[in-house]
Amino acid sequence: MKLKHSTMIPNYTNVHIKFKLDNVSYKHEDLMEVAYSYVKEGDAYQQELGNFLLDWLDDNDYVTAQTSGSTGKPKKITIKKEAMVQSAIATGDFFNLSPGDKVLHCLPSNFIAGKMMIVRAIVLGLELDMVEPSALPLIDYEKDYAFCAFTPMQLKNFAKYLKNIKVAIVGGGQVSDAIIEMIKDKKPVVYETYGMTETVTHIAVKKLNNFNAGDTYTRSHFKTLPNITVSADDRSCLVIDAPYLSSEKIVTNDIVTIHSETSFEWLGRFDNVINSGGIKLYPEQIEKNLKGILNQRFFIASLPDDALGEKVILVIEGENNLDTSIFEGLAKYEKPKAIFALPKFIETKSGKIQRKKTVELIKGI
Repeated sequence: MKLKHSTMIPNYTNVHIKFKLDNVSYKHEDLMEVAYSYVKEGDAYQQELGNFLLDWLDDNDYVTAQTSGSTGKPKKITIKKEAMVQSAIATGDFFNLSPGDKVLHCLPSNFIAGKMMIVRAIVLGLELDMVEPSALPLIDYEKDYAFCAFTPMQLKNFAKYLKNIKVAIVGGGQVSDAIIEMIKDKKPVVYETYGMTETVTHIAVKKLNNFNAGDTYTRSHFKTLPNITVSADDRSCLVIDAPYLSSEKIVTNDIVTIHSETSFEWLGRFDNVINSGGIKLYPEQIEKNLKGILNQRFFIASLPDDALGEKVILVIEGENNLDTSIFEGLAKYEKPKAIFALPKFIETKSGKIQRKKTVELIKGI
């Protein structure tokens, strides 16, 4: 692992001498005081930042983080601080971040993606500008940033302002073809990320725009960060070998096609696979074909069926004014057999749709 980012060996007990928060330099003790003041007097997003800083700066060698709960019950897990340091270094090396680079933080600090933006700044010596997380973050448009992380919704709303950012990553949900179309001619290089709380944020990225001649990236393949390899288990689910994160391989429930030990294509969640008439269908792939056609939130799911075993259904949020002609681009078995409209989906605290709980609402209709 490279050490170009620091004049000292990176360690969770150190604050890089070039680290800045909102344009102010802090040493370890000063940062503790700022954290206390944020918790006591700050706005909600600053309190989240303060709470994490206190956790990061304490004497423990770990922090606790909460999984999103989008595919199951949210749970708290323990993450070694050293793993977070190594993850920060891997990201810094991959995206060529250097001490003194300005980075924008517009994510909630109580989830892993937001926590890691802070850790990268402290470990790599970055100048971190913190703004309140929102669908359209309010920033200083006179400033240029080397790096920023967005949710898909933020990226969509922020697309016309991307000229201020050199590299942007987007995670926390699928990036639709409509958003990719919006950013195809934009200045920054934008990458979709693959990761989860258990992998200490992203372990692989997929380039979405600014392809060059001879580029080794493809529009559908994720490439792993340095020193990470991947394989698939007997369910065709992704297995991650990241020694700096875990001494054991990390087994996921994400169905993938492996292209090499450092690249893969994501197909969907094992938990969501639909077996309809003996044919396996991946809801996320069907959804990708419908994005841009539907102007409201939706997802593909299934209900029990006497003939097929499971039948494909479309669940939408809001009024049902849809015409079945929207399904013309889908294969025969992919076409929903029914459409259900709900006034509001059940969500996690981070805004992700809880599919199974939402489908339970349908069963009560």
